Amino acid sequence: MDYRFNVNVNEYLPLREVVFNNLRDAILNGQLHPGERLLENQLAEKLGVSRTPVREALRMLEQENLVALVPRKGAQVLDLSADDIRSVLEIRQALEVVAIRHACQDGMSEEDIALLKELNGRFERAFEEKNYEDVAQSDEMFHDVIFRAANNRRLELIVSNMRAQVYRYRMAYLKVFETRTAVVNHHQNIVRAIETHDEALGVKTMTDHIAHQTQVILDSLK
Repeated sequence: MDYRFNVNVNEYLPLREVVFNNLRDAILNGQLHPGERLLENQLAEKLGVSRTPVREALRMLEQENLVALVPRKGAQVLDLSADDIRSVLEIRQALEVVAIRHACQDGMSEEDIALLKELNGRFERAFEEKNYEDVAQSDEMFHDVIFRAANNRRLELIVSNMRAQVYRYRMAYLKVFETRTAVVNHHQNIVRAIETHDEALGVKTMTDHIAHQTQVILDSLK
């Protein structure tokens, strides 16, 4: 099997981490497709490692729900059902609400608010330029600033894991034309809510934001 994904080597990381990062990126970017089998021998050859770090990396990917280890069949890229996506984003919505409550109640530094505005500007420019990778990256960074405001490391780790599971579906979502106006308005209202400590506005906007994302992704699967 000829795996068509780029290999990035980092000599400072353990081999299992190098393999994990390469396979994870390939899955999230769509170079490895849902349902595609991941054969240890061929992956080891492509990555220039033994089978052991490949096997360890596949177990790590299974823990992130990106890979399924099937008895007697080996590993394959996991495909999420509509119910899976709905469940993941329902939990994501609840966690986003926790974060926005903290941001509105406890406040943010002037530097963090300035960073939110800067990232939102980058987000809007990327939409205008149809640079969807930068749209996704600036959107993630925007939300990360809000999650940090909750001062809860476990919350950040859980969100990072859940974000990985639906990343490839989010890219499709961001390319839907109608998404742009809604999401830009959501971001602007989120910044306004944090600046003015308007918790009710923040919670409503964040709830609507994730609900909109969920609906567009589910519609795209039909």
